[in-house]
Amino acid sequence: MRYASITDRLASLGSEKWAVHVEARRRRESGEPIIELTIGEPDLPPHETLIAEATRAMQAGRHRYSNGRGEQIVLDALVRKYARRRPGVTGDNILCFPGTQTALFAVMLGLVETGDAVLVGDPLYATYEGVIRATGAEQITVPLRPEHGFHLQAADLERAVTPQCRVLLLNTPHNPTGAVLTAGEIAAIGEVCRRHDLWIVCDEVYEDLVLSGSFASPFDDPQFAERTIVCSSISKSHAAPGFRSGWAIGPVEFARRLLAVSETMLFGGQPFIADMTAYALDNPVDTSARMRDAYRRRVDLIVATLAGAPGLVPFPPEAGMFILVDVSGTGMSSEAFARTLLDEEQVAVMPGSSFGAGAADFIRISLTVPDVAIEEACRRMRALAARSAIRETERA
Repeated sequence: MRYASITDRLASLGSEKWAVHVEARRRRESGEPIIELTIGEPDLPPHETLIAEATRAMQAGRHRYSNGRGEQIVLDALVRKYARRRPGVTGDNILCFPGTQTALFAVMLGLVETGDAVLVGDPLYATYEGVIRATGAEQITVPLRPEHGFHLQAADLERAVTPQCRVLLLNTPHNPTGAVLTAGEIAAIGEVCRRHDLWIVCDEVYEDLVLSGSFASPFDDPQFAERTIVCSSISKSHAAPGFRSGWAIGPVEFARRLLAVSETMLFGGQPFIADMTAYALDNPVDTSARMRDAYRRRVDLIVATLAGAPGLVPFPPEAGMFILVDVSGTGMSSEAFARTLLDEEQVAVMPGSSFGAGAADFIRISLTVPDVAIEEACRRMRALAARSAIRETERA
C-alpha cells in the first residue's frame, strides 16, 4: 500500500527522540525504582480552584460543540492578558488550540510548504524538527553557543538566512537550555527578520518560569507586530499539561487565514477546559511562583552536588524546568551517558542529542521531582562519572 510523503519525512522524528524516557517509563511501570528526570511534567498539581472550575463547567453543561476560533470566554481572557503587553489586541488576533504543540503545528502549516525554509536555533526542542518537516519545508539551524549562554545571536542568524527562508521559529525562554533573550537581543534579531521579511513564530510557554532576569518578546515591540506570532499554553505556567489548552496570537490577517486550517483539524476544543483556562488567566494563583522557588533551589542543589565530579559541568538555566549538564568530559556521548546511567544507576535523563547537534555534549535533567530524588540522582551521576574517569585512565 502507498502512504503520503509526510510519513517518510516524520519517520524518525516522533517518539524515537524520547526513547530513553519511554524505556525508563516501561521499567518503572514494571517495578524498577527508576528516578525519572526526563520530561517537563510539573510535580505540583493544578491549583484546586482550576479543577473546581472545570468540574463546575462540566456539571453546568459546558461539554457541547465549540467553534473553530475558541470559546468567547477564553478569547476575552486572552485579550486581557495580551492587551497589557500590546494595546489594541482583540479576539480577531487569536486562535485557540489543544496545547502549544498543536498551535505550532497549525501555524507552521499555514506559513510554509515545500520549497520554503524555517530557521531555528540549535539546540532546539525535540518536536520542532517534526513540526517543520511536516510542512515539506527545510529546517535551517542557527548555532546557540554555550559561550553566549545559548542566546541566539543576530549575527549568526544573519549568516544563516537564505532566499528560501520564510520563518524564524524562536523559543524564549528556551527549552532545553533555559536561555532568556533580552529586549536588546530580540530587537537585533527582529531587525534581521524585518530586513529579510521573515515571520517570527515565538514559543513562549515558559514565560512565567523565568528564574533570573526578565522576560521579553518580539510581540511587545510594535515594529514587529505584523510579523510576530506567539504560541503558548497553560501547560507549564499552571502545571496543567494534561488539559491541553493553548493558543496562537498574531496579526488579524494571519488569524483569519489560519482559521480554516484550525477548523479542518479540530473544529473547536472543550468548552469546560476553555472556562478553566479563562479562570486561570484572570485569577492569579501561586503555582508559577511555587515552581520558580522549587526550580531555583533544585538548580542550586544540582550545581552543589555535582561540584568537582569528573567530567560533569552544569549550565544553570535562566528559566524553565530543566538544566543542561555537559558530560563530554566523561569520554561518553550524551546518548551513551544517558543509557549507561539508566542501566547502571537507574536514573533516567534525556540525552542532549535529542535536542540537536548543539546539545550533543549535554544531558538534560528535569527539575520536576522532589529535592531528595534530585540529590540522590546527582550522587549516582557522580558515581558513573567516577567510574568513567577510572576507565579512561586505564585506557590511557
